[in-house]
Amino acid sequence: MTKIVIGPRSGLNWIPLSNTEIVCPFTRSTLGVVREWARTYLTGTSPELGREGPVCPYVGPAIRRDLMWVGRIPGSRPWPEFIRLVLADALELYPKLPPTEGGATVLRTLVTVFPGLRDYSLIDELHAELKSEFVAQGFMLGQFYPGCAQPGLWNKDFHPLDAPVPMLVVRPMMATDFPFLLERTEWMSAYVKKFAPALPAHVRHAVVSRLMAGPQTEIAAYRVGEAPIPAGRTAR
Repeated sequence: MTKIVIGPRSGLNWIPLSNTEIVCPFTRSTLGVVREWARTYLTGTSPELGREGPVCPYVGPAIRRDLMWVGRIPGSRPWPEFIRLVLADALELYPKLPPTEGGATVLRTLVTVFPGLRDYSLIDELHAELKSEFVAQGFMLGQFYPGCAQPGLWNKDFHPLDAPVPMLVVRPMMATDFPFLLERTEWMSAYVKKFAPALPAHVRHAVVSRLMAGPQTEIAAYRVGEAPIPAGRTAR
């Protein structure tokens, strides 16, 4: 069994999803809800999904390898500043979670649950505020809560983020996250940086510029071997 992860500033404990020997009944109940949702819904199939296979193909392997951690923030109105502190801890701790090398690194998942929260707008607000910080590091911050209307990738009428309890989830950025990062240039820059590391910076910039351009936007032609002139220098 993997070890409990403790936030250095917030003191929040993220407990392995497999842990069933928790003394606190509230934490034990929260893990039970997440465990049941992960094992039945996320690893299951749905005719509304729009493709074959489980809702999330990574959850099953993550459960088998014990690479999911769950933290609980109690209360119906948790203090937003404390949540920001928790997520700052999550951003720092996530890349250090075992294993730090190999293919299994993509299975690591850090789940922060708010079982007493009823105003789900707080989840959306914090997600919108903090997503860029996670994307810049090559990670994704996902928002889940009952009734979340975010559409699925393969079927816009399917809502994969509809969950039994509100939560914010840290996971690795995947190549299939492309459609979820088109909204902002810095997100696409982080995507290209992660999945095309061999490309020179000026090439990545050109790629992102074209990806983000609207149908009426003029993009300067790019020639092989051409690079932006560093600041403070002129062309010769």
